[in-house]
Amino acid sequence: MSAGELKRQAVLSLSGGMDSTGLLVHLLARNCKVYGISFDYGQKHKLELTRLKANLDCLAEQGHEVTHRIVDISILGNLFNSALTTEGWEVPKGHYEQENMKETVVPNRNAIFSSIAYGYALSIANETQAEISLCLGVHSGDHAIYPDCRPEFYEAIHKAFALGNWGSERVSMYLPYLEGDKYTILKDAKAAIDQLGLDFNVIFGNTNTSYDPDNQGRASGKTGADIERILAFHKLGVPDPVPYVDPWDEVLQYALKAQEDHLSASP
Repeated sequence: MSAGELKRQAVLSLSGGMDSTGLLVHLLARNCKVYGISFDYGQKHKLELTRLKANLDCLAEQGHEVTHRIVDISILGNLFNSALTTEGWEVPKGHYEQENMKETVVPNRNAIFSSIAYGYALSIANETQAEISLCLGVHSGDHAIYPDCRPEFYEAIHKAFALGNWGSERVSMYLPYLEGDKYTILKDAKAAIDQLGLDFNVIFGNTNTSYDPDNQGRASGKTGADIERILAFHKLGVPDPVPYVDPWDEVLQYALKAQEDHLSASP
């Protein structure tokens, strides 16, 4: 599935993590009218929604208004079995592509999110009589562990949505990072942030990628999501502005060692 063509109206699945935040500034830099939709699905790392609000407030102060809704489906936290939602289940540590990272899969999560977001997008398109893009920040780094982040999944689900709705020709999917990675996202976001005259550290400081932040909002730097993020900032050549339990140099060394160990263990 290709990235797709971007329309002037955009519904963005907005988690408060670095991927969807990167896509948010990407869309704003392209003068899109953005409708953000977020989900409280009973995730233990709900800090991401708090950080997202701080970012949206910051953007509004700079004249970048984003229409935003949070959908409460927190009952899923009790229905679905995952390290991200089930109390007492520790989030696994290690490289993102390790087998144990499958414990962080939430069953059918992206199908549910995409279905709700598609319905929202189609409703806006019908109301405005204008085409709209459904935008998702999925990327290749997710493909190994998350089947619902792969191109063939989105190709199939978009076809199903189109078959199941009248007026579906008005809704297209826009997945600009599908074949990229977190570094791709950061590099693209930095260009958009510079264009918009925003502060890179403020925008990405108001994100959360960690699945196990402590009660002070600090990331451990040791889960797969943390490591992938740390390596992306390292490749960009800047320290990550979010707080970690340990100093940046220490979390970076842990991430580099985890990457080295994973590569040496790979066939």
